[in-house]
Amino acid sequence: MRYGLLIRALVALLSVSLTFAPTLSYACTSFLLRGNDGGYVYGRTMEFGLPLKSELTSIPRNYVAKGIGVDGKYGSGMGWTAKYAAVGMNPMGLPELVDGMNEKGLIAGMLNLPNSSEYQAVTAANSAESISSLQVLTYALTNFATVDEVKAGLRKIKVNGAKIAQYGNNTPLVHYTFHDANGKSIAVEYIKGELQITDNPIGVMTNDPPFQDHLNSVGNYLNLSKVEKPPLVINGAKFTAPSSGSGLHGLPGDYLSPSRFIRALFLANSVPTNYSTAQMNAAAWHILGSFDIPPGSVTLPATNPYGGGIGGFEVTEWSVTANNKNMTYMVKMYENTNVYVFDFKKMDVNAKDIKYTKLNQPLLTIPTN
Repeated sequence: MRYGLLIRALVALLSVSLTFAPTLSYACTSFLLRGNDGGYVYGRTMEFGLPLKSELTSIPRNYVAKGIGVDGKYGSGMGWTAKYAAVGMNPMGLPELVDGMNEKGLIAGMLNLPNSSEYQAVTAANSAESISSLQVLTYALTNFATVDEVKAGLRKIKVNGAKIAQYGNNTPLVHYTFHDANGKSIAVEYIKGELQITDNPIGVMTNDPPFQDHLNSVGNYLNLSKVEKPPLVINGAKFTAPSSGSGLHGLPGDYLSPSRFIRALFLANSVPTNYSTAQMNAAAWHILGSFDIPPGSVTLPATNPYGGGIGGFEVTEWSVTANNKNMTYMVKMYENTNVYVFDFKKMDVNAKDIKYTKLNQPLLTIPTN
């Protein structure tokens, strides 16, 4: 009797703790769609370990960036001057991009990889030759135009595992996806202290495990198809599906990273290949809806390694599409369903400083009566 009361008390206490815990999330998903007119559309959702309070961040050409060294401070790492203008979403008020696109149509995203990432060993003496794991996207988007340039350029620098004060004094343990205007895609990871660059023939990325493990799992789903299955005939008896949708029966629908990887792969691959890039942009928003996490459906106790030591429930903080044909970067925030559009053709690429734009505005509605 007392044991039962104790269990009920602990469950109640845990429920209260989770209810008032800060919102934490990690379940990022990304994919790439190819239009029939030569353009590409990238889509991704952002869920992370801390509320990012992201703002749309535009970085001009010739911006002088300060590298973060092993001590986690700006200026102690390798600095650089931006060759290309870039725009995207930043984290926690910092002048860094965790997702974005540059003026050459190179698109990139940073996705969580807390169980597998381990960065290169950098000593204090060599700190000035390195940048933080938080800066890899910013560095690449402001320096490189193509995936091939990213491959060559990242091999020339060191990436340290500095702890970032704004990130709860933890190291951002992440990996990176890159897509260029020619349709080439790669996954960039730091595993066991070594840089690993893997060609990405399917354009999809989620979280743990490392990217190659996800690719190895695709063969387990050869039965899935966007085409409806014919009736099953056994001893002359015919059995038909109860409704449409039989082709993708068994498609993983949960929020685990391997499940989201397979879901993103098959949904992206199902879009008609005769769609234009503009149509692919619209399709990307519909696919992203399959990964939007309703509040409370993924609740993390503090002991969960994805809970950041605090716990809470996941939400999709924001979703984006990037179109490197018409050069637009579009964002939808958790706080509303507005779609904010950044047009590179209107960007002052030679501005004097970084510009930040808050997007968590009130919901815009259109009256009909």
